[in-house]
Amino acid sequence: MDGRTRFGILGTGTIAKKFAEGLRDAPGAELVAVGSRRAATARAFAAELGIRRAHDSYEALCADPAVDVIYVATPHTRHRDDTLLALAAGKHVLCEKPFAMNLREAEAMVAAARRSGRFLMEAMWTRFNPVMGELRRLLDRDAIGEVRTVLIDFGFRADFDPAGRLFDPALGGGALLDVGVYCVSLAHFVLGGPALAYVGTAELGATGVDEQSAWIGRWPNGALAVMSAAIRTDTPMHAVLCGTKGTIRIPEFWNPRTLAVDEVQRTIPVVGNAYQYQAIEVMRCLRDGLRESPVMTLDMTLAIQRDLDRIRGQWGLRYPADA
Repeated sequence: MDGRTRFGILGTGTIAKKFAEGLRDAPGAELVAVGSRRAATARAFAAELGIRRAHDSYEALCADPAVDVIYVATPHTRHRDDTLLALAAGKHVLCEKPFAMNLREAEAMVAAARRSGRFLMEAMWTRFNPVMGELRRLLDRDAIGEVRTVLIDFGFRADFDPAGRLFDPALGGGALLDVGVYCVSLAHFVLGGPALAYVGTAELGATGVDEQSAWIGRWPNGALAVMSAAIRTDTPMHAVLCGTKGTIRIPEFWNPRTLAVDEVQRTIPVVGNAYQYQAIEVMRCLRDGLRESPVMTLDMTLAIQRDLDRIRGQWGLRYPADA
């Protein structure tokens, strides 16, 4: 590495484009290549975003010596195989959330990274948003006392498409893996780790995936997190932290720009689309010789994945990947 970190994007969907746009606001990052399973798609993506190298396979992207870090932006069901491919090629990896379809897949990915000595991190971009940095400082300063109850919801209304990624079980469809993961991740962030127990329910739609769901987690100190997710219902998409000395509200917590402490709003400067902050963390870790981010450790990712399995297990929601 010559002072710049050279990224390649594996996949050409909506999230891949957002990440590519975000990298423009990441000092020291250079987007050098993209890979798709179709040459025409790779070329079109590269032309739109000014990327020099377009590969007609994921294997070719991972073999590109000009690439240092691979951002895996494929559907949920491909995350394990694409991450393992990139690690085997000697690349560092930033893998889009949800990290994997289940804990078994996630453990295989983490084990491969640790064996190879390559950097691996879940692309939970919310963790690196400056608003979350301010939230961490407030909690560490005991600004609202002990957090006793957390309310988190993330729901939007999508048109029903049984073959689309949101509804097809073969593509990891359902609200929990698509947006509920943000809720679980934030609860872990605020309350210091996984829950002791969960209870919840879900509406499993015509294709068998959760179209809306709600669940409550209980933490070792007695704190509760009440969470919900939906792909057929618009919801406020807010988080509320209720402490013994006050309350913090975070509008649109998954991509926040403000928070309010006891109704006093604070606006925190956020540059661009905010996707760059996770890339900045990757580069910082690589400069410091780290193979995991202390902000989003692999053990944290495994704990979140374990909780996702526990939550949907209560609903009887299984995917082909669970077989």
